[in-house]
Amino acid sequence: MLNQNEKRLYSRHLLLREIGIEGQERLKAAKVLVVGAGGLGCPILQYLTAVGIGTIGIVDGDIVDITNLQRQILFSIDDIGKSKARSVANRMKQLNPYVKFKVVDSFLTNDNAIELFKQYDIIVDGSDNFQTRYLCNDAAILTNKPLVFGSIFKFEGQVSVFNYKQGPTYRCVYPAPPEEGSVPSCSEIGVLGVLPGIIGCYQANEVIKIVCGIGDVLSGKLLTINTLNNQSFVLKFDKNKDIKITELIDYNFFCGAEELERDVDFLEITPEHQLVDIRTDLERTISNIGGIHISEDEIRSNPNQLVFGKEIVLYCETGKRSKKLIKDLNLNVCFLKGGIKKASLK
Repeated sequence: MLNQNEKRLYSRHLLLREIGIEGQERLKAAKVLVVGAGGLGCPILQYLTAVGIGTIGIVDGDIVDITNLQRQILFSIDDIGKSKARSVANRMKQLNPYVKFKVVDSFLTNDNAIELFKQYDIIVDGSDNFQTRYLCNDAAILTNKPLVFGSIFKFEGQVSVFNYKQGPTYRCVYPAPPEEGSVPSCSEIGVLGVLPGIIGCYQANEVIKIVCGIGDVLSGKLLTINTLNNQSFVLKFDKNKDIKITELIDYNFFCGAEELERDVDFLEITPEHQLVDIRTDLERTISNIGGIHISEDEIRSNPNQLVFGKEIVLYCETGKRSKKLIKDLNLNVCFLKGGIKKASLK
């Protein structure tokens, strides 16, 4: 039941015939788990908190970095170096005291996904990598939970609802992941600052519709929005009944992200190593950790220039491009594990 203060807080919802007191009480009783407290997670969490979702779980093992502030609008300069999940929860408690927050200050893994998902009614995927997306999808299927999906790339975003009433899933649209390194991350290619806000709001909207039983849920539909030309379209897709999920798998291996033996941690770098920055001129201008600069394109055109009297360690933003370059050219060199993104945390 809503108390008098809650009725005032949610008055604009109560005036909506489609929601009213009954719908608002459903929102209060709902339990929603948000995977990721970054670009997508921030607007998702802000609006789910504001509309009065009763219990919100936050799963994220990352910490706030200065590069996050351009789009992750719940953080400030004072939050740099702090837990994203805990920082967001503390901020949201100030927005709505009637919401219960459960913080999991670690990443979603095979070990915790099933037990976590069982505790909630709806799962919202605000992750930024394919391993976690497939894990979310499969765990949602195994626990029979609807999964509200969102993704962003440069100026374009996608939204859908998977496994809604056992409907189509993420694997029905993407049965197999792209080759590792073929889809750059935001830290490598950039992203428009407002884009996560747009897509995250759409995801929060789908949660509200599911809980209140209103509108047309994006099940079996993939909404794509292009912010550069203001165009959007909906791709309809059916459930692939041949896909059977019976257990969680090794998602790093499935997505081609298994570790190479030739990775070197930043703390292991010695004067005997030669650091080689394979990023673009612009990326190197923004930040670098020294070494010499030979771009990826230059190396691909002439791998023989990687000849020095030291053990070579390639580095990029996250380590993915360096690892792929070594694989593609079968180079007898090492790469910096986690790239300069991880090195900056040391």
